[in-house]
Amino acid sequence: MIMTTGMAIPRGAQRQCAYVERLDDAGVACLAVSEGMFAPPLTRALLSVLAERGFPVVEVPIPVPFIAISQEVAAAAQGDVGARLNAQLRVFGAVQWLAAGRLSAREIFGRLERLSGYSLYACTLQGAPLLDGVPVPLPEHADLMPRTLPSPPTVPGGYVLPVAGPHGPAGYILALESPGAAPAGVSVVQHIATVAALQLSMLAHEREILRRQGAETLAEMLQDALDRAAVARRLAASGFALDKTLRLAVVGPAAGRDAPGDDSLADALAESGAPHLMLRQGGELFILIHDDQAIAVLTATQDATVGISRAFPADAQLTVPRREAEWALARASEAGRPVIIYGNDPTRKWLTGDSADLAALAAEVLGPVARYDAAHAGELVPSVRVWLEHDRHTERAAQALHIHPNTLRYRVQRFEEIAGRSLSSTASLTEVWLALRATADAPAGEAPGSWQSLPA
Repeated sequence: MIMTTGMAIPRGAQRQCAYVERLDDAGVACLAVSEGMFAPPLTRALLSVLAERGFPVVEVPIPVPFIAISQEVAAAAQGDVGARLNAQLRVFGAVQWLAAGRLSAREIFGRLERLSGYSLYACTLQGAPLLDGVPVPLPEHADLMPRTLPSPPTVPGGYVLPVAGPHGPAGYILALESPGAAPAGVSVVQHIATVAALQLSMLAHEREILRRQGAETLAEMLQDALDRAAVARRLAASGFALDKTLRLAVVGPAAGRDAPGDDSLADALAESGAPHLMLRQGGELFILIHDDQAIAVLTATQDATVGISRAFPADAQLTVPRREAEWALARASEAGRPVIIYGNDPTRKWLTGDSADLAALAAEVLGPVARYDAAHAGELVPSVRVWLEHDRHTERAAQALHIHPNTLRYRVQRFEEIAGRSLSSTASLTEVWLALRATADAPAGEAPGSWQSLPA
């Protein structure tokens, strides 16, 4: 409570409003002004702000000394000190609940609401759920949430405080006074924010342990160092359903961008509830997943290019899925597409399953151009492949290849000259397209470059 003769109160409406708003934001409970001293008249704009914020300004008659008011306030506050201290000590007890690990975040924050006298909400900096079971602020609370950090803790009817996470500020705790309850004050809300930060830290620690265990399992699976029974046990322990098929994904950076952080991908998969194992090995990020949920998460990942294998049973070796995923990643990077799933190609049903036949088809149609590329460090075959994958839209294909459209037109023309096939001919176009799709099946059969060495 601030008591003043009024000398510091500004005269203009705008300055008066700003003055009171600063006091309210700083947690001042009341402004007491001496009657008939130095205070200027209070403007209508100020009275409107006072009403909106519920901030009291009282006029003190000259015969009433400030010391008498101070004694009355101190006496009233003294009776509340014991209750507030008791609430603080009991909130400290929430740390024991966390350590015991027998209560969920929903149960812990339910108890904290009853102890503190506040309705509690938690959210990330973007407004998403922060802790499982703790509600996010309601739409009508939008104006109470900070726009930037740091920000004043006081809001109408309560407080909003930041919550620290393992990698910096993670979100906010919004505490609003519950009707009929005795609010315990900002110190208790600060302790609640600390409890939330501890909960986040514990969750991050648990995720890191599971992630390391999963990385060890995936590394041994890639090396085929586990028997089938051990694989089944470890996958089941990681939440995989053994009656469902698996896929192997390889993640790389999008063109011209930095690789996405492993932590952000791991957090996104964990928050989706999708079972997964993740391993960074030799500059490649491998992720073992089921279908559906995890694929949706990977597809939505920003700044990433993803190659995904065909589905395979849980007891299968990862040699072929790894080759398929790496091949799909290379194709996605080359074509400028965020995700390619190996085998999602309707053309494959027209092709033989025999690897020797596929290599022969590729050699007959593409062999001369492939040998030209090898001799001149050219890019004719991949350029035509991307051009056809973009339905012969030269500008879009050139953008995916990061070259000028005229450069792509020249490469298509040189391809036609060397291959002896006109891509304006339906028959030749079909033949070239099938040959290109045949080379895309190389990971499941011959080595990717073997068709180039066959005689034309």
